[in-house]
Amino acid sequence: MGCRVNRERLELALKAAGLGEFDWDMVRDVFAISPRMATLTGLPAGEMPAEGGTALDRHVHPDDLAELREKRAANVEAGGPFEAEFRQIRPDDGRTVWIRCAGVQFPGPDGRPAGVTCIVDDVTARKLEEDQRQTLMSELDHRVKNVLATVQALAYQTAKRTTSLDAFLQNFSGRLKAMGSANELLTAARWRGAAVDHLAAAELGALAPGQTSWDGPELFLTPRAANALSLALHELATNAVKFGALSVDTGHVDLRWKRLAGGGFELQWTETGGPTVSPPARRGFGSTLLEQVTGRELNGDAGVEYRSAGVHARLRAGPQAIAPRPETVPDGPQVARVAETVVASSGPASLKGARVLIVEDAVLLALELEIGLSEAGAEVIGPAYELEEALALLDRPIDAAVLDANLNGRSVMPVAEALAARGVPFVFATGYGEAGGAPGGFNAPVIRKPYDVTQVAAAVAALLRST
Repeated sequence: MGCRVNRERLELALKAAGLGEFDWDMVRDVFAISPRMATLTGLPAGEMPAEGGTALDRHVHPDDLAELREKRAANVEAGGPFEAEFRQIRPDDGRTVWIRCAGVQFPGPDGRPAGVTCIVDDVTARKLEEDQRQTLMSELDHRVKNVLATVQALAYQTAKRTTSLDAFLQNFSGRLKAMGSANELLTAARWRGAAVDHLAAAELGALAPGQTSWDGPELFLTPRAANALSLALHELATNAVKFGALSVDTGHVDLRWKRLAGGGFELQWTETGGPTVSPPARRGFGSTLLEQVTGRELNGDAGVEYRSAGVHARLRAGPQAIAPRPETVPDGPQVARVAETVVASSGPASLKGARVLIVEDAVLLALELEIGLSEAGAEVIGPAYELEEALALLDRPIDAAVLDANLNGRSVMPVAEALAARGVPFVFATGYGEAGGAPGGFNAPVIRKPYDVTQVAAAVAALLRST
């Protein structure tokens, strides 16, 4: 009676877990396939000749058969638990599924092996997830290396064409920010591309309000084309702010694009109302980037005209630059700059005597901040790399703070709340793309990573002047 009850409980447990089972009677050389295993594998339920334990081998994927046989032979020899994962080709519908088989050998009255009892599970879904995860990791590795190579090239080319360290830092930082904006838009679409109007909003939306406009049909670009267009718009906008239409209050930039009949698109950048324009005396990397790199990356061409009334640029992209718009893309532009409220400093900021707390989990960034703020005259508190470190420093006198929004996966909000309660101002330096203002709803300046340390120093100095 007790054995029957135990067997019934085992049946209920196996059913609840979605598992199948089979027995191999080694004395009779017979497999006994349960109905649940039949459902999982497509094999017929009931007894069948075991053929020395190899009867089911004909349904195992050829690439997994040798390893399975090796494990089975070792188990028959040594006894004890047995476990294997392999692909099986179902005999009923031809589908390939992943099977996990775990069993144990039991002896007969004479002590010799008499049989094996196995539990069977369909682990196809888990295997697919593992394969997808590995594919994503490989793709991430590829993209990271591409990004690092691009950053290296930008640094080298920018350095070759600038005559001072300050100019290099300003130009290089701006280009990194353009790449960062494009990257966040691509991330929002799971790296399937970005829309032209989103790229325009990210680059021009917070620049000279009321002096920029953009319009055109909905176009979704490949990641490569999106990065190229983002850099191109950044170069044009930087030039417009320094020398062109956006250097005066009366100027305007109009950005328009249209589809081309043969596929692809054409984009026109037109500046009006600014100073009289003349061709530059020398070609910088920005011009090379626009006219050579951007055109190639867009599978088209690009050109800039220095008309006296204002700069005019034309970018033409081939059909290879266009990607299908995925359903998961956010409807709004999702400007990734999180209403960045601090612009690059036009000169060195003075933080003489100010006690500034640095909370940053990236050691190199923290070191750069520490050096930069110290050179500006600040007494640096920290840096704190972890939340607990930052909280432990709050009992010290602090005049202002620079906070990374995320510390190794943990929110910096407890530190921000404590500082706010004490009336200590702080600035967020973040790589996250929260929309609608500062993280946590605080009324605090936000600086987007990557940033220039002089920008952080200027933000802290402005905070101290306003308190």
